[in-house]
Amino acid sequence: MDPASHASQDILDRIELLCVVGPTASGKSELAMAVAERAGAEIVSLDSMLVYRGMDIGTAKPDATMRERVPHHMLDLVGPLDAYDLRRYLADVRDVLCDVEERGSRALFVGGTALYLKALVHGLFPGPPADRELRARLEDEVRAQGVAAAHQRLAAIDPAAAERIHANDTRRVVRALEVHAQTGRPLSEWQREWGRGEEEGATGRPRRLIGVRVEDEELEARIARRTDAMLDAGWAEEAAALRAAGGLGPTASAALGYADVLDWHDGVFDREECVARIVLRTRQFARRQRTWYRKFPEIRWVGAEASDEALAAFGWAGDA
Repeated sequence: MDPASHASQDILDRIELLCVVGPTASGKSELAMAVAERAGAEIVSLDSMLVYRGMDIGTAKPDATMRERVPHHMLDLVGPLDAYDLRRYLADVRDVLCDVEERGSRALFVGGTALYLKALVHGLFPGPPADRELRARLEDEVRAQGVAAAHQRLAAIDPAAAERIHANDTRRVVRALEVHAQTGRPLSEWQREWGRGEEEGATGRPRRLIGVRVEDEELEARIARRTDAMLDAGWAEEAAALRAAGGLGPTASAALGYADVLDWHDGVFDREECVARIVLRTRQFARRQRTWYRKFPEIRWVGAEASDEALAAFGWAGDA
């Protein structure tokens, strides 16, 4: 391929995707750091919440020491009030990958946002792009009538989507209503169409996927320890500062735990209750992540300490 045609080809179509995935708090960041350091790779975040500036403690964002050891990308891209979606992620990550390639380095995707992983492998969800004006009207209606009424409305037009979307998940309820209003088709139909390629045997982009395996009891213990450490590090103060600066926007507000630590900060309940609530929500989130990962049977599951195995799986063992 000549340089001109090489440059014009979508970089996501000509590189092999190398990814470390796993449920939240499983230890994937630690494994990825060990692999990247030994292989001289750069880490590209595969996490929908790490793009937000100021949301550091509550998202377990890699700290300055980790970033000095290994270059990290796709962090701190927008403010917490800004909307950020899958299309924007894919556009931004293409620029990052081109820069990494120009430096002669290589990229290792790391994170737990399974929707982003699916889009990297199979392309964009074929539904319509966001209609900001329509979405604003729907959001006004939800504020006026309540999210429970909006969820009931969704259940009437798209029972499958309503079953999957929690009744308090305002952002996803609004998006499902928006898609139906734009196209006349339920969101669940669009999503089935997106998954049809897998059902028909389409393999998607070349990739090697490593998943960090951890047993349920150990994962719950890790979640509890991490939650305590994050509270000790000032998570409640971080959340209060964000609220004072205007709060979290429509996508950042999906971050786990921020509402709970604010309630603790405000004296609604004590720290023990705060930890219990966050641990429960995080466990539920990890369960949903594992369900998503079943769509990728090629994931090679390893322990959090298995850097040699991961290096070999990526074809980097000879570089270590």
